[in-house]
Amino acid sequence: MSPPPQFFRALENIKDQVKDALWALSSCLCQQSAKIKINGRTFNIVKVLGEGGFSFVYLAQDEHSGRQFALKKIRCPTGSEGVKEAMREVEAYRRFKHPNIIRILDSAVVQDPDGEGKIVYLFLPLYKRGNLQDAINANVVNGTHFPEQEMVRLFKGTCEAVRAMHDYRAPTRPGNGSNNASSSRQQQVHEQEDSNRHSDDDERFPQPEGDGDGGYSYDGASVPLVTRHRVEEEGDTVFDGDEETSRLHQNGSGDGESELVPYAHRDLKPGNVMIADDGTTPILMDFGSTIKARVEINNRTQALLQQDLAAEQSTMAYRAPELFDVKTGQALDEKVDIWSLGCTLFALAYSHSPFENIQTTEQGGSIAMAVLNAQYKHPSSAYSQGLKDLIDSMLKINPKDRPDIHEVIKKTDRVLQSLA
Repeated sequence: MSPPPQFFRALENIKDQVKDALWALSSCLCQQSAKIKINGRTFNIVKVLGEGGFSFVYLAQDEHSGRQFALKKIRCPTGSEGVKEAMREVEAYRRFKHPNIIRILDSAVVQDPDGEGKIVYLFLPLYKRGNLQDAINANVVNGTHFPEQEMVRLFKGTCEAVRAMHDYRAPTRPGNGSNNASSSRQQQVHEQEDSNRHSDDDERFPQPEGDGDGGYSYDGASVPLVTRHRVEEEGDTVFDGDEETSRLHQNGSGDGESELVPYAHRDLKPGNVMIADDGTTPILMDFGSTIKARVEINNRTQALLQQDLAAEQSTMAYRAPELFDVKTGQALDEKVDIWSLGCTLFALAYSHSPFENIQTTEQGGSIAMAVLNAQYKHPSSAYSQGLKDLIDSMLKINPKDRPDIHEVIKKTDRVLQSLA
């Protein structure tokens, strides 16, 4: 009996990961030979910053200018289909523009020199302070904790990034003038709130140095960093639901100037929130799991598909209970992110997810069962009752009982006011 096709795919994935691991090791031991050339430019690989299932993130330095980047390398052994999946992350960075969302500097797709697949490279700003998980780890090592006001401000900035995704409005042709104002009023209010605090020219906004039609240039160079690869120019569908959005735009249907199309990040956690160089601005990143938020589950096949997708892309200790056991006849929505935000704030306060405790990590307990039953408790601390209530409001098993992102931000503001 011959092995199933899944066995060979898994074997190929393991081989690719070994190749990346060896390349990463060479970047640590043999820096003079760890280089990569993309579209005529050479980049030195200084060290590994992080790794995932199919990707590595490196500290890369342009040999010509000396500028440093966070270079994310995504292997796509399946070729064009894998590239399409990887480019969803690229499009997410470009689609959701907000001061608390990382801005992609450039991207490139190249042939894998060691195989038949492709490699997608993402050039991202380098944040030397690391991410919130790094700060949590430092707290554990040093026996310290976040000051509550600082922690809540970091959390609020993260929520504002999530709001930009949950409130995303896809442009459509104008419909009836009488409907335009009411349909876009709420979005305009939030955009005005954000523009009052941040603008595109604000020095805190992580900006690329130069943005031309052919790509991004920097340090006065007239040559782009690499040639820009735009998926939308190829006519591909990047996210589920893009076909309907495109059809609305062409037909002029919809509720006025824009159509509400919420997206869910689906992997919110401290490790995916960078800290800007000012030390106070959180920057949401890693949109590889991003998906159109509202998904109707009409049959068991769809349920299992979403369940498998979550198992692959959403970190278990921060994953919403409805993603562990997807029910037929129900709908998934952006409330999955609210649960993850609750877990993230808990982790900032107590240095671990609510469901990563002694029972689940050392005594053989199940994180999945703890999540499905919302089994957690607050360790003793000096944090306010308002903070604990905020966390508890987000960790409700039934998504309908959780606040939406606007309510979360209002509750967060009230906690900040009580600490002033």
